[in-house]
Amino acid sequence: MRIIAEYGRDNLATVYVAQMREPASSEKSDHRYFLEFVESLQPPLPREKKWVLIVSTLFGCPVQCLMCDAGSHYQGTLSAEEIFAQIDFLVRKRFTNGSIPVDKFKIQFARMGEPSFNRNVLEVLKDLPSRYDAPGLIPSLSTIAPVGSDRFFERLLEIKKKRYTEGQFQLQFSIHTTDEKLRDKLIPVKKWKFAQIARYGEKFYQKGDRKITLNFALAEEMPVEPNILYQCFNPDIFLIKITPLNPTYQVIQNRLTSYIDPLQKEKEYTVVEALRSLGYEVIISIGEVEENHIGSNCGQYLIKHLTAKDHIENGYRYGTKDSIVL
Repeated sequence: MRIIAEYGRDNLATVYVAQMREPASSEKSDHRYFLEFVESLQPPLPREKKWVLIVSTLFGCPVQCLMCDAGSHYQGTLSAEEIFAQIDFLVRKRFTNGSIPVDKFKIQFARMGEPSFNRNVLEVLKDLPSRYDAPGLIPSLSTIAPVGSDRFFERLLEIKKKRYTEGQFQLQFSIHTTDEKLRDKLIPVKKWKFAQIARYGEKFYQKGDRKITLNFALAEEMPVEPNILYQCFNPDIFLIKITPLNPTYQVIQNRLTSYIDPLQKEKEYTVVEALRSLGYEVIISIGEVEENHIGSNCGQYLIKHLTAKDHIENGYRYGTKDSIVL
């Protein structure tokens, strides 16, 4: 792995752009296997309390969600060691002996790529607990649950039961809206219906686990009907997380408007109160606005920014763009 560039703030978040492999002689010259990975903090918590790594599992992504800039130039899956290379780089940079004295050490498989398209993710999850001395380890897998991924999720359940007990694993399904037609527009691949997600979640969840997250990167135009969720998802097993739409090129191109205003953290929202009235735990997850400029938020893809002709103004302030030649 070769680090091409990095950008960010040590006390907030840093994005790393890396090249994993050289292209084969038969491949086009632009197949240089770039990816991104991130480390971040959650101010005011220090690194010793919470440290988050966000790694890529694919070179690009074939899904092409309407809000995500990573859905371009898909070039296949990473090996288990290529996924570990991202984690190892960040761990050794901070903790040279591999011992990680962090209360909550979270590794999110959520940067570039739908993780269920890569079975090597399962090998990483299986080996993570023995690879590092990290009592606070919490893997977090975020997925759209594509159709055809059943074997991946069956194996994930086996690994979770053997390796991650007592709430040491976080599973998140990206939903975004309860309107099935609009959901298909936002996430333009075949995916599990709500009933199938609910059935799997009920098998996955055990007493003492973290609740399974239903994530909504919520746009104004994408409704969330609490009663539709309540018909499928037990509030004792599932929680709701609502995040702002991040300022990506895809969001602007597709004219999406965020339902959550990241500049008004105390604002009350009608849909949140309606969900809570049904017994759901609801998290409004708003990060630091500076993360939009760093490009560390989900869906932001710095390589897309570096190759854009017209740069967006409220995100991706990438100070080292001249150091990368794509």
